[in-house]
Amino acid sequence: MNARTCLVTGATGYIGGRLVPELLSAGHRVRCMARHPDRLRDHPWAGEVDTVRADVLDADSLRAALDGVDVAYYLVHAMGGDGDFAERDRTAAHNFAAAAKAAGVRRVVYLGGLYSGGRMSRHMRSRAEVARILLDSGVPTAVLRAGVIIGSGSASFEMLRYLTERLPVMVTPRWVHSRIQPIAIRDVLHYLVGAATLPPEVSRAFDLGGPDVLTYREMMLRYAAAAGLPRRVVLPVPVLSPEVSSLWVGFITPVPGALARPLVESLTSEVVCREHDIAGYVPDPPGGLTGFDRAVELALKRIREADVATRWSSASTAGAPSDPLPTDPDWAGGVLYTDERERPVAAPPEAVWRVVEGIGGDNGWYSLPVAWRARGALDRLFGGVGLRRGRRDPARLRVGDALDFWRVEALEPGRLLRLRAEMRLPGLAWLELSVRPGRDGGSVYAQRAIFHPHGLLGHLYWWGISPLHGFIFGRMPRNIARRAAG
Repeated sequence: MNARTCLVTGATGYIGGRLVPELLSAGHRVRCMARHPDRLRDHPWAGEVDTVRADVLDADSLRAALDGVDVAYYLVHAMGGDGDFAERDRTAAHNFAAAAKAAGVRRVVYLGGLYSGGRMSRHMRSRAEVARILLDSGVPTAVLRAGVIIGSGSASFEMLRYLTERLPVMVTPRWVHSRIQPIAIRDVLHYLVGAATLPPEVSRAFDLGGPDVLTYREMMLRYAAAAGLPRRVVLPVPVLSPEVSSLWVGFITPVPGALARPLVESLTSEVVCREHDIAGYVPDPPGGLTGFDRAVELALKRIREADVATRWSSASTAGAPSDPLPTDPDWAGGVLYTDERERPVAAPPEAVWRVVEGIGGDNGWYSLPVAWRARGALDRLFGGVGLRRGRRDPARLRVGDALDFWRVEALEPGRLLRLRAEMRLPGLAWLELSVRPGRDGGSVYAQRAIFHPHGLLGHLYWWGISPLHGFIFGRMPRNIARRAAG
């Protein structure tokens, strides 16, 4: 097979982050495109790829990204976005199609959504429109349409997992009787890699699905069996609309309502393949497609071994700020509030760093768990991500990781962790945790909370919550020091 230069858009996302090493293993050259390339630096394959900063909504930035590219993977969606996401998807697809044509790209590969009948949701209509725009671009295009993807960390799998594990008796919407053809993430990646070598005359859509056609109810029952849970009782009721269902999913699972809604809407109609023509060009994986039960077993094994390469939260949160941290004291953007604390620790720096890097998720935030849970619940109430995103890995972080309602913005192992807030706030917020050597083999732990208010509401928010900082931020240094020394 001749090596190709492949551009992967959405390389910081769930699919893109897994596709890159598969393309490298297949012998291709890979260029990763991202709005924030620094979020790719800690991936194990970062030194083997080229990275370029570009945005599909900025047509000018796409020129350099696509220059010299043979195969361009379009893995960008406005999933869970507020406002007119369809217009953003449309603009982005037109920009990318025009830039790919002008750059002489030989093939575009797009991963879209599987649809096989019934009323099409707004998000599915947008996916279908993006597919049409790319197919009409004049560049040979393969549209791979997949439904429910089963893999550790996928949004669909997390939704299935938490609904089943947390609810031994479920009163569920009637869409649990919809027929679905799920597919394992490993098989999706197999076809994505294979699509790079499709002959130039092939420009069409292909349905992707695994060997099993199940209802969502059957998927929950079979997940429970694979996970060793007692048999679940599922009681469908006709009164839960997709809108109400997404709120219900957002309440029970880590997947926020804004992301749950398009997932739920995609399940209200039958999601079954009408053809398997892709196998005529890309042979099925050796040993055949992965069955549902085996896909669940593999996903659970990855979770137990803390070997989850990417998660649904890997992608940037829709609407989350991306402004750089102001560099005070030279910052000239107005008021910048800070809460700074420092504490000597009778433990070496490496011991303190282990505690710092393990913050969040199951370990919590080392101060007033009830206050953190309340803040997370309030964030979910207002449509934010809340605390339940957790961590990708229980012990190790990398730049770009989601960490509860924060995202890792900077990481200097052994020295500095900077988190950017992704909760709903009237301003921008960061939390910095740092460690440096102290006296007599000990350490100094330093902590800085930073807030840039937006308007009067931002100032009122800071002063309103400041009395709680002594309880929340004030206890963190003491508890971190105690954990490190213990």
